[in-house]
Amino acid sequence: MTTDQMMLFALLGAIVALMLWGRWRYDLVAFAGLMAAVLLGLVPTTEAFSGFGNPTTLIVALVLIATAGLTRSGAVARLARLMSGRDRGTTGHIMLFGGVGALLSGFMNNIAALAMLMPVDLQTGRKLGRAAGLTLMPLAFATILGGMLTLIGTPPNLIVSGFRADVLGEPYRMFDFLPVGGAVALAGLSFIALIGWRLIPRTQDDEGGGDSDGPQRRYVTTLVVTETSLTAARLIRDARTEASGAGVRITGVIRRGHDIEGPLDDQMLEDGDILILRSTPGALDEFRSTSNLAFPDGRQEPRARKDAEGQQLIECLVSVAAEIAGRSAQSFGLANRHDSVLIGLRRDGVALRRGLPRQELRAGDMMLMLVPESRVDDMLAATGLLRLDGGSLPVQRERHMRTALLIFGLAVLAATFELTTMPIALGCVIIAYVLFGVLSVQELYDHVDWPIIVLLGSMIPLGLALDATGGSALIAQALAQVTQGYPAWMALALLMGGTMFLSDVLNNNATTIIAAPVSIRLAEQLGVNPDAFLMGVAVAASCAFLTPIGHQNNTLILGPGNYRFGDYWRMGLPLEIIVMIVAVPLLLIVWPL
Repeated sequence: MTTDQMMLFALLGAIVALMLWGRWRYDLVAFAGLMAAVLLGLVPTTEAFSGFGNPTTLIVALVLIATAGLTRSGAVARLARLMSGRDRGTTGHIMLFGGVGALLSGFMNNIAALAMLMPVDLQTGRKLGRAAGLTLMPLAFATILGGMLTLIGTPPNLIVSGFRADVLGEPYRMFDFLPVGGAVALAGLSFIALIGWRLIPRTQDDEGGGDSDGPQRRYVTTLVVTETSLTAARLIRDARTEASGAGVRITGVIRRGHDIEGPLDDQMLEDGDILILRSTPGALDEFRSTSNLAFPDGRQEPRARKDAEGQQLIECLVSVAAEIAGRSAQSFGLANRHDSVLIGLRRDGVALRRGLPRQELRAGDMMLMLVPESRVDDMLAATGLLRLDGGSLPVQRERHMRTALLIFGLAVLAATFELTTMPIALGCVIIAYVLFGVLSVQELYDHVDWPIIVLLGSMIPLGLALDATGGSALIAQALAQVTQGYPAWMALALLMGGTMFLSDVLNNNATTIIAAPVSIRLAEQLGVNPDAFLMGVAVAASCAFLTPIGHQNNTLILGPGNYRFGDYWRMGLPLEIIVMIVAVPLLLIVWPL
C-alpha cells in the first residue's frame, strides 16, 4: 500500500466517521475532506472543483427543479387527492399508496414523492383511527424502492451512470434500470404490504395519523365558487364531504352578501357563492386546487381573484411597531396598493370570522395573507409585518398542470429515444417551465437541495482520486481474494452486501461514489462485464432500510411515525435480504458476465 493510498483511506475513514457522528453537516464534512485532499496532494488543484461541473451533479439539481414544477402545478397533489377517496384495509392502503409512491419516485425525486403523499397518508390514518406508524414506514420504503426504476429516480443511479460513461464511454439510458429495479421494487412492495407492516413494533404512544408538520394553526377563511368549481358536488352536503377529505370544514355559505339561513346540506351552490371554511393553510390550498375554487379578491364584496402570477400564502405577526397596527387591511390599502389579500386572522388564539378587511389590526394578531411572490418583500416592508418562520406556502398553479405534465413527459421521451441527453432534456424543461409560468425565475434556485449538490461536488473528486491512486483496485483485489475459487456471483453478492451496509450508516450518494469505482475494478480483477457490478452498487446503495439515517426518507418519517432508532431493522432487514435474493440472479440474467 502506497503512502497516497494510506492517506486517502485515512481521509475517507475520517469523513465517514464524522458523518456518522453527526456533529457537523455532511456537506461541510465532505467539502472539508475535499480541501484536505487537495492540500495533501491527493486531488490535483485543477480537479478540485470538477465534481461541481460533473453531469451527475447537474442532473441531480435539474431533477429537483423539474419535479418541483410538477408539485407546484398541483399534478402530484391531484393524484394524491384521488387516492384518498375510499377507505381501505391496511394492506390495501399500503399497496395503493406504496405503488403510486414507487411509480412517482421513478420520475421525480423520491423525497418529493414522499413529501406529497405523507400528508394524505396521515389524513387517512386520522380518519380511520389508525396509527401513523403502521403506514408511514411502508410508504417511505416504497418511495425508496421506486427510485430504482429509472435513471433519474435516485442519485445513485445517476452516479453509477456517470462512472460507466467514464469507463465504457456510454452512460446508462433512461430505462436500463427498469428490469432489475422494477422486479426488486415489486418484490419489496409485495413484502411490505403483505407482511412487512405487521413487523413494525407498536408503542403505547402511537396515535392514529400523527402530523407531519407538528401543530398547525387553523383559520376561518373564504373561497369563491366559480362556474368550474365543484362540478360533481354542487349539493352542499357533497361539498362538505369533499372538503372533509382535504381536512377542511365548511361552516357557512354567503350568497349576495348574506348568510344562507337554515339547514345547508340540501341546498345547491351557485356561481359567486362564498364558502366559509375552517382550515389550515395547506389544507385550504389543496381543497381550492382540487375543487377549482378561487381565492377572494379582498374587496368588501369579494369576487374570484384572478391570478396573473405565482402566489404565496404567508403567515405574519403584527408587531407593536408595524405600520399597519391600528388600521384595517382595507384602510391601509393592502388589496389596492400591494395586490395582497387578508385570508385569515387569529387574535388571542381565536380565529376571527367576520369582516376581515375591516377589522382593526392589533399588535399580536396573526394574519394569513395571499401575496404575489414578486411583491412579498415590498408588502412586508411597507406594513412592518413579521413573517413567521416556516409560515410560507407556495400556492399551487393548477391551471399549469397539463402544461407541466406535457413538458416533463416530452423530455422523458426525448431522453428515452436518445434524441438528446438527459441533462439537455431537463435543462429544456426548466426553461419551458419559466416561459409557460409553471415556475418563476425566483423559485428555480429555491428548489435545489444545495447540501446534496455540495456533497456530490465534493465526493466525486475523492472517489476519482481513490480510483486514480489504485485504492479502489486494492479493495477489489481483496474482495476477489476472499471469493477466489467461488463463482463470480459470490463476489457480486459480497459487494452488494457491503455497499448496503455502508449505505445504512452513511449517505447513499457518498456510498455510491466510494463503491462504484470498486465495482469496476472488481469486475476487471474477475475478467467479467462490469455492468452487473455497477448495477448491483446502484441497487444496494439505494436500499438503506435498517436505520433512520440511511436515507432522507427514513429520517422524514421518524417523528411523524413515532418511531425509535431500532424500529427500522425489523422490517428493513428482511426487506434487504429479499432485495439481495431477487437482485443478484436478475443482474446476472439482464447483464450477463
